[in-house]
Amino acid sequence: MVKIRLRRQGATKRPFYRLVVADSQSPRDGRFIEEIGYYNPTENPAVLHVQEEAALRWLRRGAQPSETARALLAKAGVLKRLRSVEPGAALPEA
Repeated sequence: MVKIRLRRQGATKRPFYRLVVADSQSPRDGRFIEEIGYYNPTENPAVLHVQEEAALRWLRRGAQPSETARALLAKAGVLKRLRSVEPGAALPEA
């Protein structure tokens, strides 16, 4: 199964996350298929960048976002766009 999840990077106590598409069997910071964005919670305000087309492509293919990734995709407006294009999309609102 393919998942959309966060990959932690950055120094100790200075986290920086990349939003990646990875096989569910891969380790958190291990192998991934494609990077589709990043999230930096240490900035004020927090920085979130998502490649919408890539995220939509993977969601249409059946990739399942983790809870945190789903919340970030909702914040970026990707899930709303997915529902507007495909009304029967089965992803619950974050």
